[in-house]
Amino acid sequence: MGFFMSLSSHTSGSSSRWKRRKEARPEEILDAALELFTEKGFSAARMMDVARKAGISKGTLYLYFDSKEAIFHALIQQMILPELHKVEDRVAHYEGTAENLLRELLMTWWDTVIKTRLSAIPKLMISESGNFPELAEFFTHNVVQRARKLYIKVFELGVKNGEFKDCDHEIVARLIIAPLIQAAVWKHSLARFDHDYDMQAYLELHIEFIIKGLKGK
Repeated sequence: MGFFMSLSSHTSGSSSRWKRRKEARPEEILDAALELFTEKGFSAARMMDVARKAGISKGTLYLYFDSKEAIFHALIQQMILPELHKVEDRVAHYEGTAENLLRELLMTWWDTVIKTRLSAIPKLMISESGNFPELAEFFTHNVVQRARKLYIKVFELGVKNGEFKDCDHEIVARLIIAPLIQAAVWKHSLARFDHDYDMQAYLELHIEFIIKGLKGK
């Protein structure tokens, strides 16, 4: 896919300025694309719209990305996967109770996804999965299943330590994640028509319900 193709520079004075601009441009394109996909949806957005949003020509856009699908892949690879890798590393080297780790993971997900523009991606995937199954499959394998494995590991740690009662590990992981996905979808669909609510209180109550349920209390 068309990622970050290089351009040659000719003069030393202008080349350093152009090089800095060239290096910054892919991130600017991704920022513009995410904003556009959030506003219009993936299907309705055109490459020309992305270029206009980023303030560049369509030809320049194609120097970096050859399709909307390539842009979406880059969004996931550059904006979500690095954060997911950090959490995976945290879980792998964690020393402490499963309860505290679970609380930390949920709050981290909330701060890095729900509170940010990345919260649009779950809703985008749900609404566009039928039209773009290959993107839905890519997102499922690279984000959804990896995130689920993290929660399974935390739950298994809790069972091993005697903190949590044992039950179906994958179903537990799905139940932990589901209310967070619902919050993201609501934020980008019904929020403007619905009565607002304290989303931080929503998170805290969800965590308390999950912890008590896993402990069997």
